[in-house]
Amino acid sequence: MNEPDSTTQHGIPRSTAPFFQEYDLEKLEPERAAPTVIERVLRYGNRAELRWLFQRYPRTTIADWVEHWGRYGLPEPRLTFWRAFFQVEDE
Repeated sequence: MNEPDSTTQHGIPRSTAPFFQEYDLEKLEPERAAPTVIERVLRYGNRAELRWLFQRYPRTTIADWVEHWGRYGLPEPRLTFWRAFFQVEDE
């Protein structure tokens, strides 16, 4: 993922393109689209993409997303995994 063409101009891994089919990945800004980026990478991401996610956003930001939005955006068993990972209680 360190190859020059492996990320967009905003630093999003191009390997995540299938997660954002309704968006223009080249124009997607990670800060403005943080909730969507977090959701899609937690839902579909592989190890390298998850590593990028945790380098891009603070752990607390990702944990907060899981706590508040995970039940709407993540399928089981992903939701259970991420809740356990972040030690987030079911609301």
